[in-house]
Amino acid sequence: MDMLTEFGAARGQAKWSLRAAFRLTGAQRDEAKWGLLFLSPWLIGFALFYFAPMIVSFLFSLYDFVLTAPDEARFVGLENWRRMLAEDPNTWEALFVTFKFALISLPIGMVSAFLLAVLLNSKHLLGRNVLRTLFYAPTMVPLIAAILIWSRVLNPQTGWLNQMIALTGIDAVGMDGLRWLDDPNLIYVAYTFIGLWGIGNAILINLASLQGVPTEMYEAASIDGAGWLRQLWSITVPMVTPVIFYNLVLSVVGLLQYFIVPYVLNGGNGYPEGTTNFYMIYFYKQAFPFQNMGYGATLAWFMFIIGLGITIFLFWSGRFWVYYAGESK
Repeated sequence: MDMLTEFGAARGQAKWSLRAAFRLTGAQRDEAKWGLLFLSPWLIGFALFYFAPMIVSFLFSLYDFVLTAPDEARFVGLENWRRMLAEDPNTWEALFVTFKFALISLPIGMVSAFLLAVLLNSKHLLGRNVLRTLFYAPTMVPLIAAILIWSRVLNPQTGWLNQMIALTGIDAVGMDGLRWLDDPNLIYVAYTFIGLWGIGNAILINLASLQGVPTEMYEAASIDGAGWLRQLWSITVPMVTPVIFYNLVLSVVGLLQYFIVPYVLNGGNGYPEGTTNFYMIYFYKQAFPFQNMGYGATLAWFMFIIGLGITIFLFWSGRFWVYYAGESK
């Protein structure tokens, strides 16, 4: 009986604490009202331009809906989902292409941005302010223009990349040379080159995080005899893991939505040999050229679920390797 009494008292105290947590004073209510007032433009924009279209697109996925005949739309339930998951091999092929490219491009982009930031943060680097500007400058070039520039750079006959490689004695120039955009074995490397052109933002973010690492930690490590590589691994990397995590999430989401480069270079036809038939290319074809909006919405929601699952996994895994100042592990 005493145990039940104690349990009831604890339960009543928990309810009181919960109510007290949501009980606001007059000043707190005024502050909350002002906060909601300033947030209202974003909340309204999110509801109108993000949340509402998401709901409508999900409803589209339940219909056989063709853009040219909206009056003939008919409810088919989960038929589009069944077709996508069980009968359409193109969905899985496009996913395979997307993830294959991501596994190649993601580590190269992440490591390159971090190491370049470390280099640009070095006090021994001459002209580092100029170099920082030069590394960031390509991000100011419109993406379409940058892609067209790289299509010339990677040209097998006149591109300067093959011309430079030929100086080493390798037969890189000509139709029998390195055909970056035509060879299925080189196409992902070429697309990674194009992606590295725009890592200035990631370099800048990494550079800002590096400058926030306390210098006292490096001084203490130097006194203890730690070399540069040891300091980089034991001090620098752990201290900037929140920024690494941030860049990782953005990079993963961006690669899942990879579309513009293959579409500009070859119109999204999958050349060469289907290696550039990315998932977003397939979604675009179904939704717009084929005007099958119901099936396109299904593909879009499937990618959203995949991206959400990967993001949740990354946030879960971050508990084990992301270090936040003042947090105890």
